[in-house]
Amino acid sequence: MNDITIRAHQLTLRHNDVKVLDSVSLDIPAGAVVGLVGRNGAGKSTLLRCLAGLAAPDSGSASLLGCPSLQLTDPVRERIGYVAQTPDLFEWMTVEEHLFTIGRAYPRWDQQRCLMLAARLDLPLNARVTALSGGDQQKLSVVLALAHDPDVLLFDEPVASLDPMTRREFMRAMFSGARADERTVIISSHILSDLERVVTHVAFIRDGKLQLLDSWDAMLECYRLLPPAIANGPVPPDAVVHTTRGGQRLVDTRRAPALAETGRPPTLDELFVELNS
Repeated sequence: MNDITIRAHQLTLRHNDVKVLDSVSLDIPAGAVVGLVGRNGAGKSTLLRCLAGLAAPDSGSASLLGCPSLQLTDPVRERIGYVAQTPDLFEWMTVEEHLFTIGRAYPRWDQQRCLMLAARLDLPLNARVTALSGGDQQKLSVVLALAHDPDVLLFDEPVASLDPMTRREFMRAMFSGARADERTVIISSHILSDLERVVTHVAFIRDGKLQLLDSWDAMLECYRLLPPAIANGPVPPDAVVHTTRGGQRLVDTRRAPALAETGRPPTLDELFVELNS
């Protein structure tokens, strides 16, 4: 996981004089599965759109697989799967027509894999998009993003309308295929319990700024939530990741080894709450 597959450098984007993204920089190594976490309106969707080349930042840059996001070549596009928060589908087509029509654009499209994924997610092949529920439209978008076995996946709330059983099948599908072990994923979701099972890294975003990006293993092993006053003495300033309004401090014990046994590792839900308080 040394090669950088997804990169953003000082991405800034304004809408109506409000910074939707504020100098966001990140490097995602090949094979990483990154959970993108933040409240509604934090900038998650905009960041994913900038990475995918669907939105132009006011300043800064982004790249996928070494190619500038705003100048993605066809060979690079063929290696990317993207699912928007709102499915972008052809209303007059059936599910099966989508699968066959979209497939023609991808040299690596595997029709057998495509139909297997559709069956796994219980998609009705003969139904038109207008007759599909919101959940089934999401399923179709997911299948279209996965059927060509992409190297990079950008998923914006792909499971928001899915029931728990279908979410489980989705997670299995996301990690299936010949390139599954090398696939690099950014997945935005509010269902943090699902993310905990699959992510290698977590990125927290708030008010357009990247608050925190680290490996999930490091967060579990090294992060501790401390009360305002602790018996171990002062905390080194560079060890404090975040201080809540109530005075609690989220500490990275790699920079404060004396606190390694203090408290307990927070869950992803707890990190979300503390970083937004």
